[in-house]
Amino acid sequence: MKQLKGIILTLLPIWATLFALVLGAGLVLLAGVNPVKAYYALFMGAFSDIYGISSTLIKTTPLVFTGLAVALAFKGGFFNVGAEGQLYLGGLGATLIGLYVHGLPSIFHIPLAFAGGFVAGGIWATLPGYLKARYNINEIITCIFMHFIGFFLVEYMVSGPLFEPGAPAAMSPEIAKSAQLPIVIPNTDVHFGLPVCLALVFITQLIFTRTTIGYQTRALGLNPTACQYAGMNVFRSLIILAFVSGGLAGLAGASEIMGLKHRLFDSFSPGYGIDAIVIAFLAKSNPIGVLIASLFFGVLRSGSGMMQRATSVPTTAVLAIQGLVILFVAISLVLPEWRPKWFKKEFAEGEKNF
Repeated sequence: MKQLKGIILTLLPIWATLFALVLGAGLVLLAGVNPVKAYYALFMGAFSDIYGISSTLIKTTPLVFTGLAVALAFKGGFFNVGAEGQLYLGGLGATLIGLYVHGLPSIFHIPLAFAGGFVAGGIWATLPGYLKARYNINEIITCIFMHFIGFFLVEYMVSGPLFEPGAPAAMSPEIAKSAQLPIVIPNTDVHFGLPVCLALVFITQLIFTRTTIGYQTRALGLNPTACQYAGMNVFRSLIILAFVSGGLAGLAGASEIMGLKHRLFDSFSPGYGIDAIVIAFLAKSNPIGVLIASLFFGVLRSGSGMMQRATSVPTTAVLAIQGLVILFVAISLVLPEWRPKWFKKEFAEGEKNF
């Protein structure tokens, strides 16, 4: 019985996602479209041909990076909800390396640009981490503030210091060819960021399950006070956790610029860092789960265009379905702790009689 209960609780986010899809089907039905046809078009648009598959993989790649960033932070008790801002700073860092470092072959320029994105994103997350570690300031508030500051900083840079003269919109010049990621699937835009994020999934999983660092991260998330009594430097560990988490989100921005855009724009992310919060919750901070959840959200983003063309359902319906997934996944997280009043009353009376 306990094993069955454990399985049910573990699968709650999946049930929540399926319930959200059912409600989403109701929204599609209200729009006068057959939900089966709409969902069929959605998933066929994501997987029916090489273009759909490549689009899905392209959108999944930054979601994996940001999902890992948020999942790692959550695992250590640091609620990093600012991955979107860290993504933008990562894109800025990689762009600066790609524009102003010259004369390097790709084998050195690409890792250096990735490092620039990682460090920029990491620094952007370190301030909320420091404020939490030193002054116990709520990191959710500071991460949100840093997100908006990062977004508008990038907007200022591409409109001012990095603006390409004569460009039709706010954008930087194209980064050097030696800093651009190679294509891994011919005749598509699927770039080297995909194998990098897949490698990070398995490296993170290995660290969580097989290393002392992973054990310390889990312990930090469960009980930082006990960690301190055990001799662990909680302050330093939290700062490092915030930096690495922000760095992973920065890699998402770096891979977008280096592999897909090749220049910095003011709004180059459609909200990958926001989706990452739901992905981390849906995966319960498990790296393999992050990969699966990221693929699911990549499918939603990739197939929405085909669904619109095939059924005339607006792409905003997919955004509504994503919102429903967020809502019901959030509800599923509190269900294991929820008890109705009558249950609490009977439990209290039972303890009294005992």
